[in-house]
Amino acid sequence: MPPASGLPGHYTPHEKRDRILAIVGASSGNLVEWFDFYVYAFTSIYFAHAFFPKGDPTVQLLNTAGVFAAGFLMRPIGGWLFGRIADKQGRKTAMMISVLMMCGGSLVIAFMPTYETIGVMAPTLLLLARLFQGLSVGGEYGTSATYMSEVALRGQRGFYASFQYVTLIGGQLLAVLVVAILEQTLTDAQMHAWGWRIPFVAGAATAVIAFYLRRSLAETAKADQLERKEAGSMRELFSKHMKPFLIVLGFTAGGSLAFYTYTTYMQKYLVLSVGMDKKVASTVMTGALFVYMCMQPLFGALSDRIGRRTSMLWFGLLGALGTWPILSALKGVHSPYAAFGLIIVAMAIVSLYTSIGGLIKAEMFPPEIRALGVGLSYAIGNAIFGGSAEYVALSLKAANIESAFYVYVSVMCLFAFLVCFLMPDPRRHGHLNDVH
Repeated sequence: MPPASGLPGHYTPHEKRDRILAIVGASSGNLVEWFDFYVYAFTSIYFAHAFFPKGDPTVQLLNTAGVFAAGFLMRPIGGWLFGRIADKQGRKTAMMISVLMMCGGSLVIAFMPTYETIGVMAPTLLLLARLFQGLSVGGEYGTSATYMSEVALRGQRGFYASFQYVTLIGGQLLAVLVVAILEQTLTDAQMHAWGWRIPFVAGAATAVIAFYLRRSLAETAKADQLERKEAGSMRELFSKHMKPFLIVLGFTAGGSLAFYTYTTYMQKYLVLSVGMDKKVASTVMTGALFVYMCMQPLFGALSDRIGRRTSMLWFGLLGALGTWPILSALKGVHSPYAAFGLIIVAMAIVSLYTSIGGLIKAEMFPPEIRALGVGLSYAIGNAIFGGSAEYVALSLKAANIESAFYVYVSVMCLFAFLVCFLMPDPRRHGHLNDVH
């Protein structure tokens, strides 16, 4: 969608308004997708007993965390499938399909019978629903990141593209907020019995609304790009763009691990390791995620000034040096306010990555394989390291070596720091530089 003026980075008021509305439309669907996906993590502490045999609560949580991780294993397939659809059929088509798939997965979980009713079929159906959702969200990231990066205003791409993570985090925040409201409204027994089902019903309903919002979006991919023989081609990706693929895979590993450590796993860490009450932990995480969401445009705008590569280097360095002190200090706090402050520091570090995560990936691939390159490289790194974060943390805790998890996160952040040295500055060499 080049500006009518023909000048790169110069837009008429009408063009600017249309692009901002497109970002709002795409990001609203993104919010619904991630709400549906993350509500599982925040309600699992209530439904773990419903789908697995009675026993140690930590073991039940390990089972639900394993299913959560399994959903991530579908992300590479989703990244490939929807990346190919987006590069051959258009970004809009891929985003519409993905949100409908997420809707279906949420409906299945919302009305699924318990282990006491159908036995081993309960965890089996739960696993299948999560695999379906994992396929959907695996395609969502790459296609929405590609779309929002292409439609963002040149010169301010860091700021506008950061709204992908505003809504991604907003989905998490909304999930935490809904659970917190239910906790204040229902008794603990009601939450364990049926209250946990309510967020899944709400998620499915809002996904339908998101589908209709996405139908109104303008397509960013040009017709000649979609018709090229190499569009969405794995051969094209791996024969000519292997280096950027591996670079994205490398820094996604550390970034995703840090992200899931301080967002989805942190609620359980506060309950199981810090000893905080469930309701207090939910309140702390609600406030922290809200601040984290608000940070994204600020750090995105910062990247427009200092450069994407510099932001990524600071993330890797501060993540490597700060993880152990932050997690160790959290374990010893007694005040929820102190815990909140430490979590905010950690989230500020991660914001250096998340605010520009989708954009910096999109800048490294040409348009004919952009959605595939972004989606597949992100999905593989995210599935292996992000999806397993909670499972690894709980396993090490069960083995009484929880501090080993601190080392693991620190090492992966250091790895991201080293990988970013191989990355060219996207502001000078990025593939989005010719997009007006």
